[in-house]
Amino acid sequence: MSLKDEFATRNFSIYGQWLGILSMLLCFALGISNLFYLFLHPLIIIFAIFALVSCFVILFIEVPLLLRICPTSAAFDAAIRKVSTNYMRAATYGVMAIIQWVSIAVAATSLIAAAVVLTFTALCYALAGVKGQAFVGSKTLGGAGVAQMIV
Repeated sequence: MSLKDEFATRNFSIYGQWLGILSMLLCFALGISNLFYLFLHPLIIIFAIFALVSCFVILFIEVPLLLRICPTSAAFDAAIRKVSTNYMRAATYGVMAIIQWVSIAVAATSLIAAAVVLTFTALCYALAGVKGQAFVGSKTLGGAGVAQMIV
């Protein structure tokens, strides 16, 4: 199944997964860029660190192949594997989005972009859950048996 075919299925979990990858990239870039707010507002650094941590959590959630090839602890693997349903993914992205939305109370920074995309990702996964669509991992990102072929 090609990427075009995956998007044509109208399964919101695939949309959520690709928005999750976009969220990961934004959290990484904006987290690093907001680390330099030391002199303007030191509390923004905390939210930048949360964005960087979110980036790596999203990486392991959305690309399941990495759990097999990266040396991580058993506790971390178990925690990431709990985030397997659409509702759990929506809740996880919702919490990450709320953390970034709270950063607006400190200062309006570019972390708002990460908050918006994280919110859209949470909404996609929530819609997939409400519609009763089963989670379908993108084959491009290592889902649907790609990890089984390598190991």
